[in-house]
Amino acid sequence: MASPDDKPLTVFQRRWRKFKTLRRGWWSFRLLTVLYLLSFLNPVLVNNKALLVSRDGDWSSPALEELLPFGATGYYAAEDLGQTDPRRPDRFMRGEARYRLLKTQYEAAGEGDWVLLPPYPYHPNENLLKEPGFEGRPPTAPDAEHWMGTDDRGRDVFARLVYGFRISITFALLVVGVSYLIGMTVGATLGFFGGRVDILGQRLVEIWAALPFLYTVIIISAIVNPNLWILVGILSLFYWIGISFYMRGEFLREKAKDYVAAAISIGESNRSIMFRHILPNALTPIVTFAPFAIVGGISSLVSLDYLGFGLRPPTPSWGELVGQGLANISAWHLVLFPLGALFGTLLMVVFIGEAVREAFDPKVFSRLR
Repeated sequence: MASPDDKPLTVFQRRWRKFKTLRRGWWSFRLLTVLYLLSFLNPVLVNNKALLVSRDGDWSSPALEELLPFGATGYYAAEDLGQTDPRRPDRFMRGEARYRLLKTQYEAAGEGDWVLLPPYPYHPNENLLKEPGFEGRPPTAPDAEHWMGTDDRGRDVFARLVYGFRISITFALLVVGVSYLIGMTVGATLGFFGGRVDILGQRLVEIWAALPFLYTVIIISAIVNPNLWILVGILSLFYWIGISFYMRGEFLREKAKDYVAAAISIGESNRSIMFRHILPNALTPIVTFAPFAIVGGISSLVSLDYLGFGLRPPTPSWGELVGQGLANISAWHLVLFPLGALFGTLLMVVFIGEAVREAFDPKVFSRLR
């Protein structure tokens, strides 16, 4: 028997408890969250720069200094670290240090200097064609050094997939956040005020929705080199339309209820009624469709990169790897691993979406119960 001091659970708390009982969606959510948070540590987990370098008692950390917002650049000249050219051991190398080779040279010298490399010491944009021990023409099959092989330009596939994962998820989250903010505002305004505002607003939305999305991206790509933020802005300008229709319908339904009339009678402002009273009761379509919108965002970026209108090379991109797989269909690792990573990520997001939809089902929990 519950004690009198126990507070009743809110609707959100009951929905969250229901969501955690749906094991497929709950474990997908936990796994995807952990992987995404770990992706922000890519510079210290998957990188060709050393975590620590000790030479003559002096310590440096090229990889960690990459994470600093200002100050150090993480750039160290090869001659400053005493790295020699393997083809001419009597000469020092010029340019940035190659830390994998530097580690081998320090170990061979046995003078107490050492290099600590990241767990996976390869960078996604690093060309490995001139690396010692690299044999054969790219793409090369997976081996002990390169877990998922190399692509047709001699770059490590695993490193590009790991960095591409963070870019894809971040892109999708930004697109969903910006587009939902615009769509919620537009839909709430049209549904709450109605009348001429609704009629005129709906016609403008329909005109905007008729603009061809792909042609717009092609035109913009021909004028400027699109980066992550430009693509987020372009997609957000089109993705808000769908959610605005749902929010308009929710506000049309909710504004006819008694609690809205009560809020009006006590003198609440329109903004307070819209965003303090109606919006919390109209969030079900927002939360329910958000995971599926993330799937659409990831798919859109992969499609644009595959068509050549997305992020510019050499940015690590799943779409670019998928294109390489189709161009090198005999290289099984370029087909299996990029498509497998894309399939696994989208599958987990869909599982999360199904669980959220079931947990937020108004027939199970509602504010009227």
